[in-house]
Amino acid sequence: QEQLVESGGGLVHPGGSLRLSCAASVFTLEAYDMGWFRQAPGKEREGVSCLSVFDGMTSFEDSVRGRFTASRDNAKNTVYLEMNSMKPEDTAVYYCAAFTPLSPARICSGQGVYWGKGTLVTVSS
Repeated sequence: QEQLVESGGGLVHPGGSLRLSCAASVFTLEAYDMGWFRQAPGKEREGVSCLSVFDGMTSFEDSVRGRFTASRDNAKNTVYLEMNSMKPEDTAVYYCAAFTPLSPARICSGQGVYWGKGTLVTVSS
């Protein structure tokens, strides 16, 4: 049974928006730092955002700052990544992951306890 399942990927035009979801099935994600990552073709995986259990702090990569917003709905045991003003360079497989909380200075740190299999996002005209 998959512990994390991403959904919402697809094809979007430049300047468009997309919302990804990541649902947990066998654990309560409220207790974890939840990270979003992406891997573009031919590139290494990079971190996009982190929702920390410590005062809900969120961090973003510079390339998505101001365009992407991460949130969580604890009642639905789901986290979201709202992506706006999308660019072709946002094309990638997007993953969510759960991390054991360590400290406010070390959010989404370590290998991750659970990972999803990813959802493909393509930004193209």
